[in-house]
Amino acid sequence: MNIVDFSNSSISLLPPLVALGLAILTRRVLLSLGMGVALGALLLTDFSFTHSASYIGTTVKGLFIDDGAINSWNMSIVAFLIILGMTTALLTLSGGTRAFAEWAQTRIKTKRGSKLLAAFLGVFIFVDDYFNSLAVGAIARPVTDRYYVSRAKLAYILDSTAAPMCVLMPASSWGAYIITIVGGILVSHGVTEYSALGAFMQLAPMNFYAVFALLMVFVVSWFQIDVGPMLKHELEASRGHGFDEGDDDNQAKDLNDELEIEESANGRVSDLVMPIVALIVATFFFLIFTGYQALAADGQAFNLLGAFENTDVGASLCYGGVIGFICALIPVIRQRIPVSDVVSTLWIGAKSMFGAILILLFAWSIGSVIGDMATGKYLSTLVQGNVNPMLLPVILFALAGVMAFSTGTSWGTFGIMLPIAGDLAGATDIALMLPMLAAVLAGSVFGDHCSPISDTTILSSTGARCHHIDHVSTQLPYSLSVALVSAVGFVVLGFTDSLAVSFLAATLAFILVCATLGWLSRRRLSSPVNA
Repeated sequence: MNIVDFSNSSISLLPPLVALGLAILTRRVLLSLGMGVALGALLLTDFSFTHSASYIGTTVKGLFIDDGAINSWNMSIVAFLIILGMTTALLTLSGGTRAFAEWAQTRIKTKRGSKLLAAFLGVFIFVDDYFNSLAVGAIARPVTDRYYVSRAKLAYILDSTAAPMCVLMPASSWGAYIITIVGGILVSHGVTEYSALGAFMQLAPMNFYAVFALLMVFVVSWFQIDVGPMLKHELEASRGHGFDEGDDDNQAKDLNDELEIEESANGRVSDLVMPIVALIVATFFFLIFTGYQALAADGQAFNLLGAFENTDVGASLCYGGVIGFICALIPVIRQRIPVSDVVSTLWIGAKSMFGAILILLFAWSIGSVIGDMATGKYLSTLVQGNVNPMLLPVILFALAGVMAFSTGTSWGTFGIMLPIAGDLAGATDIALMLPMLAAVLAGSVFGDHCSPISDTTILSSTGARCHHIDHVSTQLPYSLSVALVSAVGFVVLGFTDSLAVSFLAATLAFILVCATLGWLSRRRLSSPVNA
């Protein structure tokens, strides 16, 4: 079967644009992603229905079977979702969730405090963005629900602390991946004044989007800044509405919706805390251990950075998830809860993740289509030509954002755009190497943050039990505001080559943006419609 080459054609943009547009208009993500996959298949096979069906079949098969073996990455993520869903259900059954919520009410007295709890948890759980969104959602959701924080607001907090935190930390799955790519770029351009890890540490403060997205979460939480669709959701939540939302097709409902889980009255705070802590510690351990195994297999000496560069993230998440599941099962056994109740609870927990798994499978499918359409390669050609080198950081930021938004993957954008940024710096001004690389990282996180077909965006909706399109629409004003701040920073960084000056300019822009959003929020709250 011959595949049509669209690497130099704007037609390569059609499948992601159709999927994104339909998702926003119809609010039916599965249907929209399916239409994007079907359109891409038709374009790639020159509108041959037979070949299109064969192509889609091969693509779907590839989600489960890769090179004659099980697709370990995809299946490990699916397994982790199911394990986490069952673990969350057990935490409810044991009474740990109720005990923690009651304990939090004695410590956290305000709606603001519940949001700050979610934000701080998001900052401290930085091992992996998938784990961050789901684990923090499981811990924080009972508390934010008690104080009538909308699920959309919780999803925003989860999403804005997951990827932005992971991309700044070297001891994370993201950090290891980025360090590996950056190391290759430095070698290819003969840069020896800093190591790959040293370069990453210098890139972190230049990643204006990640830094200011994190700051925005705390500003929004502290000052109750609700703009755009978020205000509607917060007002609805304050009336006790919107706490039973599932995903787009109502397949992922809250754990108490379909078959109520009878919460034990004998639960303890430790019944919630210990499984989550065990899950975090075990995941971190297995990230290092699987990396150590890979190093040993290649005959290399162990070092922490090398372990993170070679770790098996999917397997580590599963192993950590199993440890957390076992720890969540212990209080249930201790309280001698009937086996029939445990089995039904496990089924409810697993079933609560089926909707998210379906969306992920569709998102992975359209990701394969987008890769075959060479959408990223076409977008990367837009930076070629006679461009002022000083404007390259902000141009790369915008292009990486468009690419990540269209493809739904920041990691894929890293892989395509970071080498291009390195080549551009080598051909124009090697001193702009780090600013250009930082711009790509920031733009990739920005685009991924906004995209309805991004894994992290989907899992943040899942972690918060929020309608997916509601999460996308309510988050967008904040994401665009931080993107504006970042653009100011990269323009100044390109012209001054000074981190201090550019960070100061971005900080001033951030203060101005926050003041404007605060004014808009207060104005809408005081309007007669919302009075």
